[in-house]
Amino acid sequence: MNEDFLICIKGRMDQQGERDEIELMTHGSFVQRGNHYFITYKETETTGYAGCTTTIKAALDGSRVTMIRFGAASSQLVIEKGVRHVCHYETGHGSITLGVAADSIQSQLGQDGGELEFTYTLDADQDKVLSSNHVQIIVKRVA
Repeated sequence: MNEDFLICIKGRMDQQGERDEIELMTHGSFVQRGNHYFITYKETETTGYAGCTTTIKAALDGSRVTMIRFGAASSQLVIEKGVRHVCHYETGHGSITLGVAADSIQSQLGQDGGELEFTYTLDADQDKVLSSNHVQIIVKRVA
């Protein structure tokens, strides 16, 4: 993997009145293939998924983001405007099935990087929201 991009990820999860925030700065790759941008980076101990690789696939039109983690704790979350997806998620303590619904997706990605920001909710059953999530990803060329 050619790691000539700096990837800054800020995540926030609101769950049962509590807020958890994480910030990760790492090197990775960024490419456009067809109608999607692909942001790929290796997970670290900081995220709790060391040894895994994560790819974020963002549609050029900003309608859909797919987060795919490969490795011991594999998972896939599909965030799409107007659609609730049921996705498999590995927590490190076991796997669960979650409902994922996009609240917003905003993309200002281009040839040399840019910003991707999206919010979504996770639910265990359509009636029970587990968390509200906000992710901001900034991609900058370093080479």
